[in-house]
Order: sequence, then structure tokens, then C-alpha cells
Amino acid sequence: MRNKSQAPYILNRDGVFYYVRRIPQDVRKHYDRHRLYFSLRTKSSATAARAARSISQKLDDYWMVLRLEQMALPKASLIQPPTILEGHGPTLSEAKELYLRLKGNGKGKVFIRGAERNTQYLTEVAGDKPVDTYTSQDAARFRDWMLERGMTVVTVKRVFATIRSIINLAIGEHGLDCKNAFSGVYMPDDDGQQKRKPIPLENIRSIQAVCRETDDDLRWLVALISDTGMRLAEGAGLAVDDLKLDGEIPYVDIKPHPWRPLKTKTSTRKVPLVGASLWAAKRIKATASGPFAFPRYTDGKETNANSASAALNKWLKSYAKGCVVHSFRHSLRDRLRAVQCPKDITDRLGGWTVGGVGDGYGDGYPTDVLHGWMSKLVSVVLSRTDPGGSDDATFHTSSEII
Repeated sequence: MRNKSQAPYILNRDGVFYYVRRIPQDVRKHYDRHRLYFSLRTKSSATAARAARSISQKLDDYWMVLRLEQMALPKASLIQPPTILEGHGPTLSEAKELYLRLKGNGKGKVFIRGAERNTQYLTEVAGDKPVDTYTSQDAARFRDWMLERGMTVVTVKRVFATIRSIINLAIGEHGLDCKNAFSGVYMPDDDGQQKRKPIPLENIRSIQAVCRETDDDLRWLVALISDTGMRLAEGAGLAVDDLKLDGEIPYVDIKPHPWRPLKTKTSTRKVPLVGASLWAAKRIKATASGPFAFPRYTDGKETNANSASAALNKWLKSYAKGCVVHSFRHSLRDRLRAVQCPKDITDRLGGWTVGGVGDGYGDGYPTDVLHGWMSKLVSVVLSRTDPGGSDDATFHTSSEII
């Protein structure tokens, strides 16, 4: 139902705002319908109003162009041809190849596919032209095109980040005196975007109990992640030798491999193994028949983290509604907060970016210091879910095994 106090052409249906507008009769032949109707992908009336005004202005301008095309212009011979921008930089495709050559080494197929896909999107909208000839209008059209295709604002921002990086590198390498047209582009609020939830402590306890009961390779992967906060790809791409169990303090050595690079430089780290993660590491070591901890997902050439994500997230829904495997990382952050772990140690354990020049000096925290905080983390799970720490604690079980 339309609210008269809102901007024109806005319709609120089930809390989500839509753009609805009749197409004028004199330009209707260019369409296969009589009105425009599409979601603005927001529940915010202010955001919807801004988006509707922007869309309306663009439509009015476009329709004016269509009307002028149907008019006979007087003194047409006196009209100057449009100015064609002559670029001095590489084309977008050339800039992409430069980007992959300089920054793609060791990044893996996901990085390469992202650059290829995102530049192809831009080429469809604005063409493959010199990077210094793209305009802010091109960037705005590109944003609107992606939103109209149903991409979320988060996805659009991610695509823009890749395009900005490609063009910034080309500008720097070729010494171009121009602005990156894809910087500072307005992005609408994404009020409908759900924040990823951490897994509650009691659910973590139940999940870990089920992993011990089922005792197969997939549950080892879940258990390993549950008390380390590793990213799924980091866990799925481990070598058996990355699990260090012979020393006084057992730990997992998370480092890049040819078959599985890491997301960032700070992702390289050593995380002490405690609780369910230590149990899982021992089971992997005891049953290993090859070099890979999870040969189901790693073959020495690549790690298929997407396949692991699809299988494990489906299984996890029975135990933690609205959560996914990556939610264990959010939980790790909360669990370390609960034991008042210093932020810089938390960042080291999770492989999150650390700030400040001083953080790059030295070898970092000793393993025994990290182990002390990880041990406290596990004790919180035990004390808050099962005061006695008994193995006979009641937990949710499911017959659905993957």
C-alpha cells in the first residue's frame, strides 16, 4: 500500500519497498509492458525515497532522449558530433591481466575467478575501454545494473572493491593522472541483510558431543573448527603434518599450501589445540592414510571448500538454527571476550588483521601464552553448559548423517 507521505512511485509490500511507475504512452513502444515494478531491496523508507528519486530522474532523462530521437532536429548540420574521450591508460581487460600477474601469484582460483567475473560484469555495462575514460555515471549505472539483477548490497560492494583495486593498480603502474571513477560511489543501506550469528555456547557443547558420537571425517572437521575458530577452507586444506601433537603443547600450524592459499598474510598462525579440536586432531592423525587431513576435499591441486560448506552447513542446521560453519569464528571472538582475552591475542588466534607498526615486530606471543587463553576458552564452555564437566551431559542428537 502506498503512503502519500512517501516519495512518488514507492510501494510498501510486506515491509519491503518497491518502485512502481507507469510508462508514458509516447515511449511505451520501447517496452514489453505498461509499467515498471521492481524491488528497491530495502525496508528503510528514507533509503527507498532516495533510490526512487534517483531512479525517477534517470528514467526522465532516458525518456527525454527517446522523445528527442523521434523529433526532426532543425539545422542538424550545425550540430557538433559528441566528444569522444581518448584514454591514455590500459583497457579494463589489460588492467585485469596486470592485476592478476602482480597480485594473483599464489592466490588460488577463487581470486582469479573473482577478478575475471567482476570485470566481465563491468564490460557488459560500460564496455572494455581505457581505465581513465570510465566516468562516475558509468559507475552509477554499473551499481544499478547489479542491484536490478538481484545482487545484495554486500555483493555489489565486494564487486566494486575488486574493480577499484584493478583500476588503482593500473593508475599507479602507468602513472596516470586521473581519478578512479569507482571510488566514492554511493551505496544504499542494506537493511534486509542479516548479520551472521555466533553459535550459542550450549549449542557448541551439543555439536561437539555429536561429533564425538558420530566420529567420522566430517565431524572431525567440525570439531576441529569449533575450538580453533579456523576458516572452513583453512581446516579442509590442512596437511596431516600441520597437526603438531608430539610437543608439550599441541597446536595446528595454519600456513599457505599450493592447494590452499590463505586469505590474508595475518592468517598464517599457530593455534593451540584444546577440547574438541584436540580430540579431532588426534583422530585425524590416528586414521590418516595420506598427506591430507581431509582428502575428501583436498587432492593436492586445490581444496574444494565450497563443497565442504554446502555439506556441513546443511547438517549444522539441525543443531544451531540460523548458523553456519563460519559462525564458529564469530563464537570464538565472543568466547575469548568472555574470558577477557586481550584484543591483540584474539586477533592472532583468529588470524584477523592486527593494527600498528609495532605488531609486526618480533615473533609474536609464545605458544604457552596462547595455550593459556585457549584453555580458558574451553573451560567457559564446560562451566556454562555442564557445571560438572561430565561426559554424560544431555545433548541434542540427530539421525541425519552426511
